[in-house]
Amino acid sequence: MATAATTQQEFPFDAHERRMWAGRAAAYRRSAERLCAHPVPALLDAARVTRGTRHLDVGCGTGSVVEAARTRGAHLTAVDAEPDMVTATRARVPEARAERAALPELPFPDDEFDAVTANFVLNHVADPVAALTELRRVLRPGGRVAVTLWRHPNAAGQTLLGRALEASGASRPAGLPRPEIDFARTGEGVAGLLRSAGLDDVHGEELTWEHRADADTWWAGFTDEGIGTVGSIIGALTDDERAAARTHYDRLAGEMTAADGRLALPHIAVLAHGTRA
Repeated sequence: MATAATTQQEFPFDAHERRMWAGRAAAYRRSAERLCAHPVPALLDAARVTRGTRHLDVGCGTGSVVEAARTRGAHLTAVDAEPDMVTATRARVPEARAERAALPELPFPDDEFDAVTANFVLNHVADPVAALTELRRVLRPGGRVAVTLWRHPNAAGQTLLGRALEASGASRPAGLPRPEIDFARTGEGVAGLLRSAGLDDVHGEELTWEHRADADTWWAGFTDEGIGTVGSIIGALTDDERAAARTHYDRLAGEMTAADGRLALPHIAVLAHGTRA
């Protein structure tokens, strides 16, 4: 019985992602956790996670998906490439079997799980087809894979920080890697990835919602905390460049401020799911 994919050389983008998220569990919890948790019920429905399901969550982060799967009575396994995230998930859901593992290599036998989920994970790997092929490998015949990632073109709420940087004249630092293998980040584009990985009965759809946040907290989460690619870009700015970006952010944020004084940020994610025949 196979236990994992053959060891592969890590792409520069994968190595960058490891560095970018190292030790960031607490920062992620304070910034993007609530945003990324929004699609979790739909993700678990698509994977058909119910009582007794042998469920694997890949890229578990701080444990939002695992905690939601626990309320459904699933048998819980979780992995993340960042040890800090694994520690956070273990603390949040002690009964889960959580360990460190990085796509496209998982330390599990073939046919191990009934359902596999990956919430906003494919956008953090260099080779999404290799990642999905590995998710399929550990899935039993008839089992379900469900994934989410951010749609592109993005919704206005997703581009707020990026537009502030662009307006300030900030540029992407030289040497900041991009994924070696890109793809259409739409419902059909991600569904095509699942088909390429050998999954059947594949469907892709878009989820839209309005994320509410305090403007100062939203800025700090992705700048002071250094979260994500935007955080990496802002971290490379001088103090004057950072101040200019903040000025443009405040201006643009004013266009998205609701009557209660909080930001109302439109977001769009892709949800795609399929079955292993």
